[in-house]
Amino acid sequence: MLRLVAALIGSYLLGSIPAAYIAGRARGIDLRKHGSGNLGATNVIRVLGARIGLFVFAFDMLKGAVPVALFPRWVSPDVMPMHDPLIFGILCGVCAIAGHTRPVFLGLGKGGKGVATAAGVFLALAPIQMLLVLLVFAVVLWSSGYVSLGSLTSAMLLPVLLWLTVGVRSPLFVISVLVTVFVFWTHRANIQRLRTGQEHRFGNKGGGGKKRPNPILPIALVVAAAIFIAARLR
Repeated sequence: MLRLVAALIGSYLLGSIPAAYIAGRARGIDLRKHGSGNLGATNVIRVLGARIGLFVFAFDMLKGAVPVALFPRWVSPDVMPMHDPLIFGILCGVCAIAGHTRPVFLGLGKGGKGVATAAGVFLALAPIQMLLVLLVFAVVLWSSGYVSLGSLTSAMLLPVLLWLTVGVRSPLFVISVLVTVFVFWTHRANIQRLRTGQEHRFGNKGGGGKKRPNPILPIALVVAAAIFIAARLR
């Protein structure tokens, strides 16, 4: 039982490591006061550049993947909820996401929105489905320029892929639906800015870049391809 509690606390503490905040402080910047004020990879890219932002994104994913992949191995199934390593892995992932959004190392203040850490959690729990989702995210970002749209599209797609592959009775499907609701909740302001055309768009600095082609077709094609592949995996 002691190992179980330690694993959950360790998951939260690992999730609480504020990579974006540390990256900003290393450059003499408090990211909470620059850009969107969010301590996530998107704001790091916006303020500090793509190289540092991608490093933060990868680190935030690892914060979700590592506890899910490793910590259940250290705990006996006899003390796990329902004696199920999958359920316990999900709990470790939830703790990591909670740490990312409300990091104890920043006094439980506002952290990131949890998208990258949640992606890491599902990369450990459902790697094939999550890789398909990451592909869709990349296409949405490339075609539209909106990170938030990529996050929202990915959040909606993941439960569909899990429904097709593991079914609605799987704990993975249930937690994916809850994560989708959570992502939409944390992106309320982004959704409003998308509706009004005021959302920040990468690759269009100052509005002087070339006009982007309509992103609907490439997004629809890659989503359809992901659904088709998932259906074949069932």
